[in-house]
Amino acid sequence: MFQLDFYGTLVAASLVLLLGRGLVTRVGFLRAYNIPEPVAGGLVVALALLALRGLEVEVRFDTSLQTPLMLAFFATIGLSADFASLKKGGRVVGIFLLAVVGLLLVQNAMGIWLAKALGLDPLMGLLTGSITLSGGHGTGAAWGTVFSEKFGLASASELAMASATFGLVLGGLIGGPVARLLIKRVQSPGCLEPEKPRVPKGFEQPNKERSITPFSFIETLALIAVSLLAGTLLNDQLHETAFELPTFVCVLFVGVVLRNGLSALGLYQVFEREVSVLGNVSLSLFLAIALMSLKLWDLASLALPIFIILAAQTLVMALFAIFVTFRLMGSHYDAAVLAAGHCGFGLGATPTAIANMQAVTQRYGPSQIAFLVVPMVGAFFIDIINVIVIKLYLALPFFAAA
Repeated sequence: MFQLDFYGTLVAASLVLLLGRGLVTRVGFLRAYNIPEPVAGGLVVALALLALRGLEVEVRFDTSLQTPLMLAFFATIGLSADFASLKKGGRVVGIFLLAVVGLLLVQNAMGIWLAKALGLDPLMGLLTGSITLSGGHGTGAAWGTVFSEKFGLASASELAMASATFGLVLGGLIGGPVARLLIKRVQSPGCLEPEKPRVPKGFEQPNKERSITPFSFIETLALIAVSLLAGTLLNDQLHETAFELPTFVCVLFVGVVLRNGLSALGLYQVFEREVSVLGNVSLSLFLAIALMSLKLWDLASLALPIFIILAAQTLVMALFAIFVTFRLMGSHYDAAVLAAGHCGFGLGATPTAIANMQAVTQRYGPSQIAFLVVPMVGAFFIDIINVIVIKLYLALPFFAAA
C-alpha cells in the first residue's frame, strides 16, 4: 500500500486537473458533451487505481485538505451574493425550488417502489433515493446510522456511502450531455450568446483572465478565512439544537453577511473577480481530490438489485431535468444551464452542479441567473427540505410498522 501525505496528495490533485484539462481539450467526445475537467481527470485516475487494486496495489491519499477546500468554495459563494442580485432572482429561486422538491418526492417514490418490486426492504429504496442522491455523502452517513440503529437495517452506512459515490460520479457525467441536448432545442441559436458583451461574473467562466494584485489577494483571502472561522463557530453553537445546519451552510451564510454588511456600512466592496478565482481554485482542487479518492470497488460491491435502482434513478434524473426542470424554468438557454446544475446536485453535490454549469457556460456563454440560483438552493434549501421530505416518507404505514 502507498500512502501519499499532504504534499503528495496536493501534487496528485494538481496533476489530475492538468490531465482533465488535456483530456477535455483533446478528446472531442468529452468536449462536445461538456464533461467537467475535474470529473474527466479524476475518473481516469480512479479507474487506474481500481486496476492497481486488482494487482493488489493500493494507493491512499491524505484527504485532510478536502473539507477546508469545500468550505472555502462555499465561503466564496456567499461572498459573491449581494442582496440586490438575490432580489432579482427571487421568483426564479421559488420556481426552481418547486422543481427540486418535485425531484425529491420522485426519487423516494421510485426508490421505494423498485425496492418493493425487487423484494428488498423499502428502507433500502429510501436510502437509494433523496437521502444519498440529493443529500450526498454527509446526509447518507447520518441517515445510514439512523437506519441501522433504529430500524435494524444491516450495512445501511456502507450502502449509503456506495450509493452517494455512484451519484457523485453520474451527476458529473450526465449534466453536460443533458445541457447539450437542451441547448439544441432552443429555437433561436442567437440566444446562446448574451445580448450585450459583458465581463462574466462569479463562477460563470472559470478560465476568464482576471487582474489580481498581491494586496487585494490578501484582502480576499482574509474574508474567506473569517467566513471559515465564524462559520465553524456558528455551526458549533447550533450543534444538537433545532436550528442545526451543515457546516458549509453556516460558512456560506457568514460570507453573505460579510459581503452585504461591509457594503452597507461603506467599509469595503468585495472584489468579485478575485473571489471567483479563489473559489474556482478551491472547487477544482476539492473535486479532484474527491474524485481521485473514489473507491470504485465500493460500487462493484453493490448487489444487482441496488445497482438497478441507482441506474433507474440516474435515468429519472436526466428525464426530470429535460422534461420538468428545463420547461419549468422557461425552456431557454438559462433553463438548460439550470438543468445541468440540477443533474449535478440531484445526483451528487452542489460543487458537482457548479462544475457542470461551468463546463456548459465556458463553451456556450454566461448564465448569471443559473450561478445565482443553484448555489442558493443547493446550499441553503436542499438539506432542510430533504429532511422534511424524508420524515414524511418515514411516516408512511409500512415504515411506521417497522
